[in-house]
Amino acid sequence: MDQEQLRALRAVVDEGTFDAAARALHITPSAVSQRIKSLETSVGRVLVRRTKPTEVTESGSTLLRLARQMDSLTEETLRELRSEDAHASISLAVNADSLATWVLPALAHLAPTVAFDIHREDQDHTAELLRDGTVTAAITSDGVAVRGCTVRSLGAMRYRPTANVAFCARWFSTSVDDSSLAAAPVVVFDRKDRLQERHLLARGVDPSTPPRHVVPASAEFLTAVRLGFGWGMIPDLQRRDGDGLVAFDGDAVDDVGLYWQQWALSSTTLDRLADAFAVAAQKELIVE
Repeated sequence: MDQEQLRALRAVVDEGTFDAAARALHITPSAVSQRIKSLETSVGRVLVRRTKPTEVTESGSTLLRLARQMDSLTEETLRELRSEDAHASISLAVNADSLATWVLPALAHLAPTVAFDIHREDQDHTAELLRDGTVTAAITSDGVAVRGCTVRSLGAMRYRPTANVAFCARWFSTSVDDSSLAAAPVVVFDRKDRLQERHLLARGVDPSTPPRHVVPASAEFLTAVRLGFGWGMIPDLQRRDGDGLVAFDGDAVDDVGLYWQQWALSSTTLDRLADAFAVAAQKELIVE
């Protein structure tokens, strides 16, 4: 593979247009276009949809991942040659609740030597960012390794249906049953969030029935539940004594398994990152 062509593919996808890619690479838009066309001709596939912003095809995702892997290995090699104190850079995908609780403390001791580009995404969808080459590693709920990646189990985050005391007194004063759950407002993180939906389905309630508030930020989601907007599935790691919240549905829990996936590369930086998460998971997650 021609490295300049692969670099052009990465720039077109990252920058969103051929003109922006040309500015990033310090070449002309026609040169970028020619490199992409040559790469597409060599593999016999369309790699980029000429939309605004540009979109990578499935075949393009495979080559985009290769381009990022080559850049990662080149960067790490040059860093070792220049100075051990030079910063490496890692792009990784993390679910919001992990990011709000245990991930940043796990990364803190690496921050002096590693620059992190963190992409926040639902744990059920972070693997997609690995597949299309956007990130080099991810915390995901998918235990099946993405092609070209390795996977290891971290443990599980435990969630409980939670609300404030006044909310429970209003909506569940008699009992927590399908009727009260169908009427009580619920808070969801975003349209991809299925935790509340799974709990409702387990209790025999149509998830589309209750009124819902969409609050797409982990801390603000917790605040909305604390203020009585509705009930939500809150991880035990976010609960604090005296926060006014109660788990209202008996022993009901949802343990969300988390896995670490990374490119199958011989990379000291990725290995250090994986080890840091493994140590933190032993302390913070439910590990069998």
